[in-house]
Amino acid sequence: MKYKKDIYYVEKVLNGDTSAFAYLVNKHKEMAFIIANRIVRNKEDAEEIAQDSFLKAYQAIEKFKKEAKFSTWLYRIIYNTAISKTRKKKIEFSAIEDQIINNYSIDEIVENVNQLSDEEQKIQIDNAIEKLEEKDSLLIKLFYLNESTIDEISEITGLTNSNVKVKLHRIRKKIYVELQNSFQTELNVV
Repeated sequence: MKYKKDIYYVEKVLNGDTSAFAYLVNKHKEMAFIIANRIVRNKEDAEEIAQDSFLKAYQAIEKFKKEAKFSTWLYRIIYNTAISKTRKKKIEFSAIEDQIINNYSIDEIVENVNQLSDEEQKIQIDNAIEKLEEKDSLLIKLFYLNESTIDEISEITGLTNSNVKVKLHRIRKKIYVELQNSFQTELNVV
């Protein structure tokens, strides 16, 4: 389905056509689920968070200032709702240690990964992203899959632009380390 710009539907909702909000839900439901799921890592909780976030957005739509894109505003609501849920559950996670990251040459890792087929590369990258902390995984997904800008990610997460850039750099290094570990494991199996 071809959608119009978000602001068109926002204006319709603000002018009393509440059914127009359904278009916004349909347009953004997949990314809403992805954001929530990246943080809580539980399908049911992610679905609940997405639904709650759409309800919050609908109830607060008159507060949308139209200075940023609607999607950025909505993703911020989803992000905050998911973070609140994880704080309540106090989920613990294990992160790839920063000290380990510095022991690998990026060129060596890229060379090794380039020896894999495109399909194998995609599988390895997906597996590496799954092993990231929830927030790191979300940043990577927003930047590469959703093609959000640094400014938009900053707005969604509340991080400064420079902090987003630094985090993306470190996350890429973590992914490289995980890819190298996977590559070495495959060599040991073969």
